[in-house]
Amino acid sequence: MRTRRTMLTAAATLAFAFASLPRAAAQFSRKDYLSDTEADRVRDAATPGARIKLYMLFAEDRLKKFEYELNRKVPEERRSEILNGLLNGYSGCMDDAADQISVAKEKQSDIHKELAAMLSKGKEFLTTLQKIEQTGAGLDTYKDTLEDAIDGTKDAISDAQDAKKEILAPPVRRKQ
Repeated sequence: MRTRRTMLTAAATLAFAFASLPRAAAQFSRKDYLSDTEADRVRDAATPGARIKLYMLFAEDRLKKFEYELNRKVPEERRSEILNGLLNGYSGCMDDAADQISVAKEKQSDIHKELAAMLSKGKEFLTTLQKIEQTGAGLDTYKDTLEDAIDGTKDAISDAQDAKKEILAPPVRRKQ
């Protein structure tokens, strides 16, 4: 009787452990700065160009939220934590958008439109970040993260410019 109970307990413990593995694996496979919905959208995107668009959209969202939090009349209790988290999320999105350029090169995908949008938005984001740095409102609590975001944006712009030169235009089909 005792042996049977011990075996059942061990079997239940193993079943519970194996049942929780997929959730744990899924938790570590998605980026920390993306919500579950955002991670699903990126995962469902079929092409590197579509992923670049999504990452740029998410970066823009993080930057707008950062500006909102920065200019709030009544700041949150964990203001510095929120501001740093939003800037880290922004930087992660920009880095991942730049990483998708390499994927597009490998797959020989046409991402000319996405590169143009990335350059345009990237320059816009850089201007915004530099203005924030110059105004210096509470800068001491997020200065390092802001500098990382500026550097990451410059790198992403540089990657997009280099890729624009390297990636050939798709062949033009002529009507017969």
